[in-house]
Amino acid sequence: MNSRFRDLHHAGRPLLLPNAWDFATGAALAKAGFPAVGTTSLGVAAAAGKPDAAGGTRAETLALARALARLPVPVTVDIEGGFSERPEDVAGLVAELADHGIAGVNLEDGRADGSLAPLGHQVAVVRAVKDAAPGVFLNARTDTFWLASAEPDRAETLRRVRAYADAGADGVFVPAVADDADVRAVLDAVDVPLNVLFMPGRTDYARLAALGVHRVSTGSLLFREALRAAVAAALDVTGEGDGAPVPSYGDVQDLISE
Repeated sequence: MNSRFRDLHHAGRPLLLPNAWDFATGAALAKAGFPAVGTTSLGVAAAAGKPDAAGGTRAETLALARALARLPVPVTVDIEGGFSERPEDVAGLVAELADHGIAGVNLEDGRADGSLAPLGHQVAVVRAVKDAAPGVFLNARTDTFWLASAEPDRAETLRRVRAYADAGADGVFVPAVADDADVRAVLDAVDVPLNVLFMPGRTDYARLAALGVHRVSTGSLLFREALRAAVAAALDVTGEGDGAPVPSYGDVQDLISE
């Protein structure tokens, strides 16, 4: 599974990676023909009544990973920031996932308070993970664009993706990067595959493919679409459906805090 998953990043077109939040979703996506399945930390957390990116869903993430490992396709798991500040703990988690047959992980440098982990610390985590589970595809995510309240810092983005690639990351992920110039800059900065988040109205799969992006993931989009569809289906029973829009990431986080 691991070599198969790596090869999907070099197939001549971006790997379209849909993100599941439970076994049924993952199984349906695999049956639909997707060659690999990821998880969405927002979906996993919200389904458990917990906020995303707060480090509180280690048990739920492991339980889902064990279930998804039964699928006939490679699975990559979103482990947020690794559920620990200690590199050895994060490495141990990834090694456990590898033992269950998981092919990849997403590991982010964003923190719950909206800051970024110190670069040196995150590099140490990446190295520890690769030492403990060298066969797992480590997709090192930097939240320089995702957390930016103003203009994203491209220079800091490039500094971080280079550092993570040099530390052994197998791929880099810059969620919320969308402009052609920014995408090209990241592609030029590293020799490992680039993952871009699909954002309706902001990114286009064909355009990302033309730029040379290796992987396009759906993040929480499918989960949020499912929430909209569930509410609409319930309202339609009495003809009261109102065509509500897909809830945003923030809308889902707000649901948990209500």
